[in-house]
Amino acid sequence: MSSLGKSFSPVVAWIVLCTFPGTSASTTVPSESELTPEVVAAVERGLEFLAQQQQRDGSWIGDVGYKLNTEYNVQEQSVPHVGVTALCGLAFLAGGHMPDVGRYGPNLQLCIDYLLDQVNELGFITAHQTRMYSHAFATLFLAEVYGTTHRSDIRPKLQQAVDLIVHAQNDKGSWRYVPFAVESDMSITVCQLMALRAARNIGIKVNASTIDRAVKYVQGSLVTEAPSMLSRHQPFWDPYYDFDVGAFRYQEELDSRSSFALTAAGITSLYHAARYDTNYLRKSLEFMQRKQRDVPRGHYFYYYGHYYAVQAMYISGGEYWSTYWRQISRELLDSQQKDGNWENYCGPGERFATAVALIVLQTPYRYLPILQR
Repeated sequence: MSSLGKSFSPVVAWIVLCTFPGTSASTTVPSESELTPEVVAAVERGLEFLAQQQQRDGSWIGDVGYKLNTEYNVQEQSVPHVGVTALCGLAFLAGGHMPDVGRYGPNLQLCIDYLLDQVNELGFITAHQTRMYSHAFATLFLAEVYGTTHRSDIRPKLQQAVDLIVHAQNDKGSWRYVPFAVESDMSITVCQLMALRAARNIGIKVNASTIDRAVKYVQGSLVTEAPSMLSRHQPFWDPYYDFDVGAFRYQEELDSRSSFALTAAGITSLYHAARYDTNYLRKSLEFMQRKQRDVPRGHYFYYYGHYYAVQAMYISGGEYWSTYWRQISRELLDSQQKDGNWENYCGPGERFATAVALIVLQTPYRYLPILQR
């Protein structure tokens, strides 16, 4: 195996992951068809690119903004980005790298210090107008790190970040772009659920009712019957947005849009909340398989969608996983740039794209606890 194992050996990873309920030895050892020499080499190039791009303060830069239909509205350009930084940190963790250990240990240490410095008095992890998406990614990253290192300076700020998520949950059981918003949407809810699940796994206090209410909101977003033709002809409709049985809607309203990414996010959030009924979600998995070809490569939707899709398909296992892995690994190998990065023509930028691509390609290592049942 490549130098990916230098800082956290596959044997140690196998022992750690086998302590999670529902995980067996057979599911923790990557197969040769999953981690081919081409995949390993691509990961090496990608991690080296990220290491070179890290700023002195520990951050990675990106364009801070928000999705507007199929566009990305930039508010601040090329600034330290909390969400991108957290995803870059997760990309290193996904390869088995640990803070202050091995080749990329210093990069992770700087990443941790930067994110801790961005926790404000409310517990909101933010900088340069980043929103609840970024807060959730940062909370998830800190939870994964704390579960392995038990660094004393992480726990109090991680608890603050989790408490913000809990207190900001609205009456619908959901969240929106900023804390304490009365509006809600499914994609942001999924981010918060993943962060809460990771935190609860490592002993951070999270009320079960918070998770239960969020799960109910996500379940209410599932399309369970064929939609009318009216909902198929909304002004923003294109091949990427579509309704069908099994899809998850952006919001609970019947005419709200659905997509590959939203459906992947919905499935993943239910899995992370220990709702593993693949029969219940079979139509959703089939919807994902049909719509994967409509996701525009290089777009924000592509990386956001596959960040969740790889988790949904990996946890589903079987043919869902093997078919998906063959396709996505080939796509990412074919689209990697010569410098080791991936392009992102619409979204936060190439560091965001590279981080997500690396998380996807390293999923077969099974190093991230969030991937375990």
